[in-house]
Amino acid sequence: MNRRNIEANPLLDQFSSYLSKIDEYLARELDLYSWSEFYTPLRYASEGGKRIRPLILILSAETISSNKRLTTEATEDMFLASCAIELLHTESVIHDDIIDKEDYRRGKPSFHVKYGYNSSILTADFVLGIILNIITKLNNAKISAELSKAATKMSEGEMMEIKLTKDLILKDDDYIKVVENKTASLFEAASKIGSLLGEGTEEEISAMGNFGHLLGIAYQIHDDIMDWNNEDRLFNILVRNNKESVEFIERMENLYMSYSSKAKNELKKISDSTSKKHLEHLTDLKFLQF
Repeated sequence: MNRRNIEANPLLDQFSSYLSKIDEYLARELDLYSWSEFYTPLRYASEGGKRIRPLILILSAETISSNKRLTTEATEDMFLASCAIELLHTESVIHDDIIDKEDYRRGKPSFHVKYGYNSSILTADFVLGIILNIITKLNNAKISAELSKAATKMSEGEMMEIKLTKDLILKDDDYIKVVENKTASLFEAASKIGSLLGEGTEEEISAMGNFGHLLGIAYQIHDDIMDWNNEDRLFNILVRNNKESVEFIERMENLYMSYSSKAKNELKKISDSTSKKHLEHLTDLKFLQF
């Protein structure tokens, strides 16, 4: 069983208060649909996971707004937006596991194994409806645009991956392009939305967006390196094309550390704060290694 199927969350030790609040808001949003046949499957789909994307949104908002007190309304919007980010990730996970034929996720049967393919497709559609409802509550065109852009890029990345798995001469750049769309786009959206809610300047929002984008690439490369023996994904094609060489794995390790370092450098453009230190800690992906 690979790391993706282990329930333990390495973020809990340092960020338990944040994660509890995120889960509280997520449960509150899902409870609005307790009348629906989708409710129980929704709770199942949203259980577990590291919550790293909504956490990045919250920390980004706090980092940008560190010199000013967030209003109750701003705090509410911050956690509502974090729910939208996590739900967009949840929707993508349901589809990914079908496409990748994953039987387990987060220590339990994958959604399509538990509820079937038809219910999986419909539940993912229902999740998008919930996200749209959250967007109306936020009533912020810039946030809506970031979520829309991320959703579009994630779909593009998935389609690119499907096509590239048939390419026998897959290149490193092809893999990175998929990662930029499929994974980094949502990390970028999380950090940009957080900085928007923190009322950042254009320069701060740009720096935070770059941070999220670079961290997302580093995160996915690191994740793929940790699991390449257990999965049949795009990264594994690169491994096989390089004859499963130790040199290739080392090269990819250096690449993820390079992206991680670049992400941390973007944070240097932002004023120091406790929340910024938390974001800096997230760039050290080794603590996620179990």
